[in-house]
Amino acid sequence: MQHTSVLLHETIDLLNVRPDGIYVDGTLGRGGHAGALISKLTTGHLYAFDKDEQALKESAENLADCLDRVTMIHSDFRSMKEELQKRGISEVDGIMLDLGVSSPQFDDPERGFSYRYDARLDMRMDQSQEKDAYQIVNGYPQEELIRILRDYGEERYAPAIARAIVRQRETAPVETTLQLVEVIRSALPNKELRKKGHPAKQTFQALRIEVNDELGALEKGLDDALHLLKKGGRCAVITFHSLEDRIVKNMFRSYSTAPFVEPRLPIKAEQMEQASFRTVTKKPVEAKEEELAENNRSHSARLRVIERI
Repeated sequence: MQHTSVLLHETIDLLNVRPDGIYVDGTLGRGGHAGALISKLTTGHLYAFDKDEQALKESAENLADCLDRVTMIHSDFRSMKEELQKRGISEVDGIMLDLGVSSPQFDDPERGFSYRYDARLDMRMDQSQEKDAYQIVNGYPQEELIRILRDYGEERYAPAIARAIVRQRETAPVETTLQLVEVIRSALPNKELRKKGHPAKQTFQALRIEVNDELGALEKGLDDALHLLKKGGRCAVITFHSLEDRIVKNMFRSYSTAPFVEPRLPIKAEQMEQASFRTVTKKPVEAKEEELAENNRSHSARLRVIERI
């Protein structure tokens, strides 16, 4: 299935791309956002990160006409600061992050991300790493499974699902995605199974986040990204669920808020320290009707942008 980049035009427009600028795509994927950004560069350059080697390979093909303006780096965006320093880059004009799993990853049955296909429990974005969903499902203690399902999946029935997993693996390991789906179904009450939406969605989200340490990567990567921005540089982040969006919103708010000053202190207004950033998007940008009709993945997308001032 062809991957359609979410909020493509909004992201590139709000980055306010300079033709001679240095930019970072922290989540290259199949190169949709990258290609649109590169088309606006003349003497500028894009550094593109992805921890999925298959994504880098396909992007190299998709961006074959402009490879002189892009450097592809096989790494998690949480390491962007260190990787850019290796290449002599200490500050950039803009950074974009399109979080979560790409459509090609979901649609490849062998990657084990989807509850729609039967495959070995995997869910690794970086297939060179050791930890996968199989190890978590079959090795984590019950209390740890409950924590993951509750905190990362916001799963109401986390204790029941964790108990069902532990009970099943005492007989035989839970090896495949559809085996896990059946375990989840067995733990849920009928009223829950009758609801709209797949009963395994939140559990699969939670496991994927744990496998790839997505929230830890976001917290470090976003903090480093903001420190890398030049004055006038912007950072654009697309999120797909409330956990990601909360981290981005709170960090943007923190960076764009001036330090508190005790009102009773004898300090003139011009002497007060000002915020180093401003939020460009007061509210998150969402997909327009046309995009919503064409791309189902865009329904949950939220774009936030911040600028160093």
